[in-house]
Amino acid sequence: MKLEWIDWVIVAATLLICFFPALRFGKRAGKSTSEFFVSGRAVPWWLAGLSMVATTFSSDTPNLVTDIVRRHGVAGNWVWWAFVLTGVATVFFYARLWRRSAVMTDLEFYEIRYSGKAAGVVRGFRSVYLGLFFNCVIMASVNLAACKIANVLFGLPRWQTLTIVGLLNVVFAAHSGLWGVLVIDMIQFFIMMTAVIAAAYFAVQHVGGLGVMVAKLSAPLPGPDGTTMLHYLNVLPDFTSNADLAVAVFIMPLAVQWWATWYPGSEPGGGSYIAQRMLASKSEKDSLGAVLFFNIAHYVLRPWPWILVGLCSLIVFPQLSDIQKAFPDLDPSLLGHDIAYPAMLKFLPAGFIGLMVGGLIAACSSTILTHLNWGSSYLVHDFYRRFLRPQATESHYVLIGRLTTIGLYLASAGLVYLMDTAKDTFDIILQIGAGTGLLYLLRWFWWRITAWCEVVAMVASFGISLVLLVLRKHFGLDLSTHHALLLTVGVTTACWLATAFVGPGTDRRILAEFCRKVRPFGPGWRPIREAAGMAGPAPAGSTHENIPLALLGWTAGCAAIWSSLFTVGNVLYGRWLQAGLLLAVFGLSGATLLCVVKRLWTNPAAADPP
Repeated sequence: MKLEWIDWVIVAATLLICFFPALRFGKRAGKSTSEFFVSGRAVPWWLAGLSMVATTFSSDTPNLVTDIVRRHGVAGNWVWWAFVLTGVATVFFYARLWRRSAVMTDLEFYEIRYSGKAAGVVRGFRSVYLGLFFNCVIMASVNLAACKIANVLFGLPRWQTLTIVGLLNVVFAAHSGLWGVLVIDMIQFFIMMTAVIAAAYFAVQHVGGLGVMVAKLSAPLPGPDGTTMLHYLNVLPDFTSNADLAVAVFIMPLAVQWWATWYPGSEPGGGSYIAQRMLASKSEKDSLGAVLFFNIAHYVLRPWPWILVGLCSLIVFPQLSDIQKAFPDLDPSLLGHDIAYPAMLKFLPAGFIGLMVGGLIAACSSTILTHLNWGSSYLVHDFYRRFLRPQATESHYVLIGRLTTIGLYLASAGLVYLMDTAKDTFDIILQIGAGTGLLYLLRWFWWRITAWCEVVAMVASFGISLVLLVLRKHFGLDLSTHHALLLTVGVTTACWLATAFVGPGTDRRILAEFCRKVRPFGPGWRPIREAAGMAGPAPAGSTHENIPLALLGWTAGCAAIWSSLFTVGNVLYGRWLQAGLLLAVFGLSGATLLCVVKRLWTNPAAADPP
């Protein structure tokens, strides 16, 4: 693809607008680890929310959605739409609890919630496991998408793309800390949304308009395997002719996956960079508002531009061989359904190509910058500072944080050469974290959960995943993804539940201190509250102890997000009756959601702790 001079001007302007403002935060970020990793806990809700959205909008996200649409149709997106349940639960049950904890990272939580050596072991292990291994896998997936896009658009080999991405992101992540990342995210969000909407518009125009696209894809068509017939436009899977697919992409995500698996950005109870943004928020109100805004923008504003491009790619490039023919110089090792998204960008006119390139750079940077800062916070604050150099100066820790940022990117760049597609990486991450999610939900509400439960859950989940891999590679036992997930979840959950009852308990003094500081609600902490003399009726007008109100907000929030998401889809399809009915559901659920949020925000018992 050839860029005209106007494209290069737009790309340069995009980079300048995104990154120049971040330079002014370098001095502030260098003051302390609190400024470098959590922005001095002074972030307003709208900035924290925009940053969450921008972070989850990476260069691999359009590729992933396109891959899903081409393999399973629009309904296949339930594998991540189901995480609405997780995200909205975080709003009403966990956001304020995280803010009250006042920790710098979500891993520091372990040593205010648990006791003994096990608490330190879990914190240290997860700092390396998540901050290094897991984090590098995620960044490698993002960089793989960047490599595919650059190879399609410009013919760049992997090493050149990785070098360019690294120089651009590592410098700013190491220099400006979280404040710079937040500001870059805010600007990049608007650039990215403009770019993907333009890509969707020109893709639809290329196939003849929305009416033509809907007409060509309304009838069942052969799937990628050549035998399965798919209704590509449907937002719900076909339970009659393709029951296995319906179970895999709809039943399992809604029934099990959302609470049982750990996935960055959709962690049960909040975690990783979502927790980082909540902890950086200037108040409990801002923490709650940020997560609510993130879930609405993440699931309602963004998906359909990607989905439209994926649907149009089925008309333009029905088979992978069609993409190879259109791009004869494409590296065969990069060919997959996820590459259909960058392949569709060839239909953009001059000017918009530059906007899309700038938008894709922004999408890649917003995610890489966050993961570099988040991973560095784990490795420095939760491992290096906690176990190796606990008495060093703040400037020393900031320096180590900057050096760690460089090392994380180099490690993730090496992993790019071991990956094939964005969807494969998504499945691997879900499988490794299977079975741990319920523990992360309940540890805030049940005193019996201990640090050893977390150790057992991690070991069991990883061990089952490893056993299944060996059985598939060497013994030919190839379980479907959802069967493997069910098995892993069942074994892991049984193991940590048994540990909760028969394993070593947590010091009652630590539990009482946690109860006073965080004020978790519900019956699961009643024995601890009674023993510590904290039992008694909730304050007048209190809602933070009101589980029914939180459940109402959770239900209304999920209904509002899903109904608005599908209202947009049916409008695009020209299905006005369905759109009208869904709009009515959105109006009712949205009004209920606003009422609940208003009560939470104005509740005097929800004021920030001193």
